[in-house]
Formats: sequence, structure tokens, C-alpha cells
Amino acid sequence: MTEKTPFDIARETLKLLSARKLAPDPVNFQAVYGEVSGTPAVLPFPEDSLRQIVQALPARNSGQHKQKGLLESAIGQRTWAGVRNALVAYADAGAVAQAAGIAAKTEPVTTAELFEQVARLVENALPALGADDARFSEQAARLVQAMRDPASGIAAVKPMLGNFNLRLSFAAEDQAEIRSTLLKLLHMIIGNIGELTLDDRWLKRDIDVLTTAATPPLTLRRLDDVERHLKNVVYKQIEAKARALEAQQQMRQMLATFIDRLAQMTEATSTHQGKMEESARLIERARSMEEIAPVLKDVVGATRGMADAVRNTHSELRAMREKMQATEAAMAKLHEELDSVSAQARHDTLTGALNRKGLDEALTRELAEVRRKEIPLCVSLLDIDNFKKLNDSKGHAAGDAALTHLVTVTRESMRPQDTLARYGGEEFVVLMPDTPLAQGIEAMMRLQRALTKRFFLAGNDKIVITFSAGVAQLAPGEQAEEAIKRADQAMYLAKRAGKNRVVGA
Repeated sequence: MTEKTPFDIARETLKLLSARKLAPDPVNFQAVYGEVSGTPAVLPFPEDSLRQIVQALPARNSGQHKQKGLLESAIGQRTWAGVRNALVAYADAGAVAQAAGIAAKTEPVTTAELFEQVARLVENALPALGADDARFSEQAARLVQAMRDPASGIAAVKPMLGNFNLRLSFAAEDQAEIRSTLLKLLHMIIGNIGELTLDDRWLKRDIDVLTTAATPPLTLRRLDDVERHLKNVVYKQIEAKARALEAQQQMRQMLATFIDRLAQMTEATSTHQGKMEESARLIERARSMEEIAPVLKDVVGATRGMADAVRNTHSELRAMREKMQATEAAMAKLHEELDSVSAQARHDTLTGALNRKGLDEALTRELAEVRRKEIPLCVSLLDIDNFKKLNDSKGHAAGDAALTHLVTVTRESMRPQDTLARYGGEEFVVLMPDTPLAQGIEAMMRLQRALTKRFFLAGNDKIVITFSAGVAQLAPGEQAEEAIKRADQAMYLAKRAGKNRVVGA
């Protein structure tokens, strides 16, 4: 039997398509061609359908979040083996989490464990209420001791806990009122200082910063930022004060020298005038040129001495004036630096987010908290999708507006304790303290959903901003730069997987 050529197979395929009244599209042609040639048909990789499945898959724990990221990466690489492995691992992660949840639900809680939790709650609440009320502190100590006494039962602890709750409500109300009153007094003081220092622009900016920091809700993060900002300004203020005192001292020295030289010139002028009068009398009595010559020599010498004295005084006063002008220029430059320090602080001038210096300080602070309290810290690196295309097509003004829009929506979606910083170009870093990896990924996905509901106008065009992000949880002993690098690698995977995605590292 003669083997069919590809041309013959294709011609027969077209005949069968016509006989079966099938459209000659690539899918039908491939199927019938395989039937005629006796070779199995290879179906195209269903990338779009698989991505829809990934979006619909829930991620209830960190394991499932990780496997979703691996599944997206496998789809982007079109590897069925990777898809199969990721799906199997995703199902295993869900089964493990479910088993752990069932075990946690069925594990009984003893009275001693419950009492211990309440005792810790009381101990943790006491520092926030102060130690001014001795009776309240004693009552809390007795309650904690009773709850940790193995012989104590619910009947004995219940009335003590009720009395403590009553006293706790009173103490909490007092602390809230004290805090409110102190804030009012602080605003009054800041306002009065501002009214008295309207001419000092840099000082007025510092007062505005303090006013903002003293506006509820108060957080330690905001107060720490203000403290670091004011330390720089205080240093500049001390330097400015020293320069002002130096200028005052130089002014006093110049005035004293001027008065001294003026007195010397007055005395020299009086002496010179006396000599001139005496010389005039001698000239009047002279009877020959021989008698006039020595008198004229004395007159010339006295006049030259007077001129030298005037010239020296003028040079000295001019040198002091130049020194004073140099001091005034240095003070003017110092005030410009104060203005710059107060205005710029550690924020990006375009978006208002922290700049790299501000990010470094925030990372130092968060790492200290992580090590001190042993809490998780998530670092997310996000990059705006198609930003270069937006810049090229709509202009740099639209690009700047996109960056500002992203920062605005991000701040509205963030918690007060989170930190946003511009990492460079269209890249931003979000620090999420006390946040495990799964919650960090979910937070970035919420931000993506918030951005899809908000758009900004570039001319007459409505533009929706999307971003790809990588999220990394700081590992024990890991440096912040290493966590950011892992987040950057995860973000690259999100870009390769189709953009507008969040991938855990």
C-alpha cells in the first residue's frame, strides 16, 4: 500500500470537513487530519481556562497560597507536569489544614488554661492603665494570684473578676479623659508657639508636623517618625543659635573697634590741627626760606601720619565688615538647610510615600520589633504593570498621576501600622508587621481589587492601574534586604505568569 503524502492527507481532510459540514477552523482541521493520517490529535494548551480555574481556587492557608503561585508559574511555562504537581500539592495542603482544624476543635480546653489566658490578659492591660491607683493594682494582683492558684474554682474567681471589670471600666474612662485633656493642652501650647513665631518658616513647619502627630489616632510609628524628624531640625537649630551668637559677638567687636578707632582718629585730628596752627604761626614769623623749610617738613610728616592712620583704620573696618558679611551668608545658608530638612523629611516629593532613606529607617524599626516581640513581618514588592507603555502613550504627566493614584488607594487600603515606601521608579515596598505570609498575600490581592474599582483620568481616558507583586515573610535570622530580594523574585514570577497577580515567595 502506497503511503499517503501530506498533500493527499490534507486534500482528504478538506473533503471530510465538507462532507461532515464542519467549519474548516484549526481545531476541526487538526482533529480530522489526525483521523486521516492515523496519528493522535494534540490539543492546544488551555492556558486561559486554567488561569480561570486558578482565580477561582480558594487559598485558605499559606500552603495553598504557595501552590497557587507555583500553579500559575507552571501554566505560564505550559508544563502539564508542573500543573499536575501543583494541583496535587494544593489538595494535600488543604487536607493537612483541615485535619489540623479538626484537631484544634476537638481538643478540650481546661479551666486552668482558660484562667491562665485571662491572667495574662489582665497583666498585659495593666501597663496601659498606669500605676496611679494603688487599690486597682492590688485588686489586679489578687485576681491574677487567684486565677493561678490550682485550688481556685470558677465560683471563687467569678466575683473577683466582676469587681475587677467594674474598676477596669472606671480606670479606662479616666485614662481616656486624661489623654484627651493632655492632647487639648498640647494643641493649645503648639498653637500659641506658632502665633509667636510667624517669621520663622522652618519652625512653623515643625509646629505643623507636631500638630499632625498629636492628632488622633495616635500610633507609636507616627511618633517615632516625628521624633527622628525633629532630631535633625533640633540639631540645625542648635547650629543656627551658635552662628547667631557668633554673629552677635562679631558685631560687638566691630562696634567696639569702630568706636576705638574713631576716638583715635579724633585725638589724631586734634593733634594734627594743633601742629597745623603752630606751623602757621612759625611761618608767619619766618623771615627767610631757611626758617620755613623745617616747618614745612614737619607739616608734611604730620599729614602723612594722619593719612596712614586713616588708611589703616579703613582697612581694619573693611576686613571686619567682610567677615560679618560672610557670617550673615553662612546663617542664610543654614536657614535654607533648615527649610529643606523640614520640608523634605524622609518622603518622596512626588507621591508623599517614604523614600529609600525613610524605608531603611522603617525596616530598622520593624526588625527591632520582630526580634523583640517575635512577631511575623511581611515584605511586599509591587511593580505597576505596563508603566513604560503608559508613559510613552500618555506622557510623563500621566505616569506621575498613576504613581500618585496608586499611593492614594494603597494608603486607604493599608492598616495604620503598615508602611508604604517608593522603592524606585514604579516599584513600591509595603511593610506589614504582625502579618504572616497568607495574610500578606491576601492584603495585596485586596489592594488589587480596590484598584480595579478606582480609575483616574488621563485627558479624556479612564485608566485602571494594575500591579504585580511578590510577598515574602521575614525568616528567622534573615536580613531585610534578603527578604526584599525574595519578594522581588516572586514579583518577577507574577509578571511572567500574566501580570496583575500576587505570588508568595
